[in-house]
Amino acid sequence: MPAGLIALLVFVVVALLAFGMGSILDQRNARARLIKERLANERKAPELAPDEELALLRDEQLSQIPALDNILRRSERVTDIQKMLAQAGMATRAGNFLGISVLSGVVATFLAYGLSKRVEVAWVAMLVGFVLPYAYASYRRNKRFEKFEELFPEAIDTLARAVRAGHAFTTALEMITDEVADPVSSEFRQLYEEQKFGMPVRDALLNLTERMPLVDVKFFVTAVMLQRETGGNLAEILDNLSYVIRERFKIQRQVRVYTAQGRLTMALLMGMPPIIVAVMLLLNPAFIRPLFSDPIGHTLLVAGITLQTIGYFVIRKIIRIQV
Repeated sequence: MPAGLIALLVFVVVALLAFGMGSILDQRNARARLIKERLANERKAPELAPDEELALLRDEQLSQIPALDNILRRSERVTDIQKMLAQAGMATRAGNFLGISVLSGVVATFLAYGLSKRVEVAWVAMLVGFVLPYAYASYRRNKRFEKFEELFPEAIDTLARAVRAGHAFTTALEMITDEVADPVSSEFRQLYEEQKFGMPVRDALLNLTERMPLVDVKFFVTAVMLQRETGGNLAEILDNLSYVIRERFKIQRQVRVYTAQGRLTMALLMGMPPIIVAVMLLLNPAFIRPLFSDPIGHTLLVAGITLQTIGYFVIRKIIRIQV
């Protein structure tokens, strides 16, 4: 095995051992620190002004290991990963997710080097293995957003019927959690619980837009906040909003039909080159090996990957039509 690959694996193992030892030493004092912080907050509580609003406490740990959690909190990128995992409906913390990514990269490196005996292939496999969990989480996030968009008009209709029947807006939110399927029910349950525990309705609605950054949700939150500030018939506003969202959804379905050929073309153009290279490596390695060993082959690989990337973004720009 090459010295560079050995050095990389030794670094990964030593780093994991160091984090493990640090977590063992830090967890002994974690409970004492937690109790001390709670006592300090209790002492400071009487000093707060009566009109000050206390934020709703949530479990926002990025890792169950205190030492690793303190390190990860300094990175804004890791916080974004935690938000993406929450939007995907995954209960995994960002620290565990990064550990899974590192483990996936190491396993892919060993497998690729064991099959090909080439360092270049091992490095590429390590990169792919590290990115693969992120791609899966992004896929889960997009699918959850699509399901939310599909069920969201039903939730608005339920809210409009409840308001028209004389229920308060906050009570109608609780009815949505019982009558509409997930993920709408879970998001509206969190919205209901946030305002129930003292958070202003405006802030709870804004938190909904952060968890679900969709155009339809922003329309809903804007309409509700305007109605609460200026007045008006909330049931009629919600009915009109539900009709607009359904029409947008219908147009989006039509756009997907019209752009199906472009999406299929993009999938074929992006998938055929790596599939052909993999098949040639299995059937006739001597024919395709100069592409990886010869300097001209390296140039061709870089040029091919660059052109593939440009083509992907060009086709993606063509088939993505904003509604």
